[in-house]
Amino acid sequence: MPAKSIMIQGTMSNAGKSVLAAGLCRIFRQDGYKVAPFKSQNMALNSFITAQGLEMGRAQVMQAEAAGVEPSVEMNPILLKPTSDVGSQVIVNGRAVGNLTAAEYFRQKSRLIPQVMEAYRALEAQYDIIVLEGAGSPAEINLKSQDIVNMGLARMVGAPVLLAGDIDRGGVFAALYGTMALLEAEERPYVKGTIINKFRGDVELLRPGLQQLEALCKVPVVGVVPWMELDLDEEDSLSARLDARGGKAPLDVAVIRLPRISNFTDFDPLQRHPAVGLRYVDQAEDLGRPDLVILPGTKSTLADLRWLRQSGLEAAILKLASRGTPVMGICGGYQMLGKTLSDPLGVEGGGSMDGMGLLDTTTVFSAQKTTTQTACSFPVCGGLFAPLSGCPLEGYEIHMGQSEGLFTVSGSVLGTYLHGLLDSPQLVERLVGLLMEEKGLQWTGEAPKESLWDYKQRQYDKLAQTLRESLDLKKIYEIVERGV
Repeated sequence: MPAKSIMIQGTMSNAGKSVLAAGLCRIFRQDGYKVAPFKSQNMALNSFITAQGLEMGRAQVMQAEAAGVEPSVEMNPILLKPTSDVGSQVIVNGRAVGNLTAAEYFRQKSRLIPQVMEAYRALEAQYDIIVLEGAGSPAEINLKSQDIVNMGLARMVGAPVLLAGDIDRGGVFAALYGTMALLEAEERPYVKGTIINKFRGDVELLRPGLQQLEALCKVPVVGVVPWMELDLDEEDSLSARLDARGGKAPLDVAVIRLPRISNFTDFDPLQRHPAVGLRYVDQAEDLGRPDLVILPGTKSTLADLRWLRQSGLEAAILKLASRGTPVMGICGGYQMLGKTLSDPLGVEGGGSMDGMGLLDTTTVFSAQKTTTQTACSFPVCGGLFAPLSGCPLEGYEIHMGQSEGLFTVSGSVLGTYLHGLLDSPQLVERLVGLLMEEKGLQWTGEAPKESLWDYKQRQYDKLAQTLRESLDLKKIYEIVERGV
């Protein structure tokens, strides 16, 4: 019997679709169902590499974890990774197929419907319930003719829809009613309920508005979900954690907020450590004298290196490095730290650039993208990072360019292609220890006692409990059972 389905759409980006979908995945799993997430088309710079070496959006990985199942590329068959304001790398079924402008992709994306449907049918045959997530808003009337991710997808697979609005931003009633009003007559029957998300305050004050909204939209409000303090992997530059400004902690760690920053979830374990005040910096005057500077991954290494230069941050980092401040680069950040970066095939626009010269490495971009999970040990080295030598590591690689090795260490400068480096509690503790020692201090506090996996599971359970308390689950199960 094919899987039942339910779809979360939103009135806008960042309405909370990913989190609500993850919460439903967790609830259905807790209730004994085999459940999978699905998002036909995701646009994000935070991605993940599956055990099969295929690339998918991180939000669907998070949702798969909530559902207690192995992430697979069928859960996100199309991934768009922006390379500029008007273009993206297009990834289909986990493999990069080229770079397209927004206009080019819009004209071609209907050709991807067979791949979307094949992925969905594969999940449909394996699971009891599929929780689908839309993108942006279904009321983007300029894009409707080629829609394969919102109502276009709901119609193709016959999925009932819950429409979520973000009350924290204001205007939620207008957003929900306006979205319903802009739907086509044949689309509206797919919407079976609305959700007010991110509410702060007394629900009773909303009652008159909820009743009027139900009358206008002709569907029930199936829940008012409170604002939640959760720590879940996020997928794009709208993430609030990119506004982190550190805090009162012994160590000050500065992550450079590159314009096309990717996989910033790499730094979540550091951000959670009680000894670390982690902040994101995009202006030279805000860099100060941190205890560690991190250059993160980026989808556009050459363009972001130019920005780093023009912003004055490169000069500020080089000045700190000359004084012995530790510098770490991951993926694109690693490439920037080298001597030269060459792009003979025009993968990133062509040409070559001098790097920052802090590592004796060169990078050559090629058409072949490296996507693989990797298990290794931190290389044996001298200098500041010597205490990390031999530490067992697991992670993944996602990069177009090739450099001399997975790791390069020189004195107080470290570069690596390994995403997930900081997921190792052992490495993080050693790193915190050596940074404290470098500062003339000693860390006497306790390290986080939970593993990263256990910590995530607790977050998913917290999310599920909050949704159980704020959603009409009886109604939602009825919607799932009846379908469209």
